[in-house]
Amino acid sequence: MAKTVLPAQFSDLEQFVGVWDLPTERQRNRQRLVSTIEQLRAFYDAMMPRMESIIEYLNQFPLDQIPDGARQLFYLTLSLAEVANAVELFKQPGVIDGFDPERFIAMHE
Repeated sequence: MAKTVLPAQFSDLEQFVGVWDLPTERQRNRQRLVSTIEQLRAFYDAMMPRMESIIEYLNQFPLDQIPDGARQLFYLTLSLAEVANAVELFKQPGVIDGFDPERFIAMHE
């Protein structure tokens, strides 16, 4: 039996743990770029209807005290922010006429 990572009320999102629960912007950006638009859409479609309840759940924790499980859920929400424009606007994983993301060097992570 698989170990549950996310809080029980968000167990339907477990399928995205290990793919989208990435702690850094650079990792999330790279995952977006190597994913198909169909994979991005599946993640987006699963997360968007749950965002209100996810935010309500996460708001009970100070940012520096988010427990394991909730932290993975937090990272999933950050990945949704990375994916949203690709799904809603660009209709593809990459940014149209955008800055090459490999040239971007984050000063902090």
